[in-house]
Amino acid sequence: MKKTNETNVPEKKFRAGAISATLWKNHGVRDGETTEYTTVSFERSYKDKEGNWQTTNSLRINDLPKAAVVLQKAYEELILREFTDAPLEEQSIKI
Repeated sequence: MKKTNETNVPEKKFRAGAISATLWKNHGVRDGETTEYTTVSFERSYKDKEGNWQTTNSLRINDLPKAAVVLQKAYEELILREFTDAPLEEQSIKI
């Protein structure tokens, strides 16, 4: 899939303390047609030695439960969107 020049737009963010998962709306071109898709990113916020806020994708052991929660919430959001967008005859959750 080839990306277009449009910028990703954050759709929703789930946060548990310093851990967050963000849903991003993306646009791309596939087989000559413009398409839309969603990706998920996660990060941990922290203050550096100078007191400035930074982010990282590296997690500490105590971050793992919070990461699981925010990623589960992101997954629930996406799967429920898929479920509610399906025609009535096809209302099943594919896992």
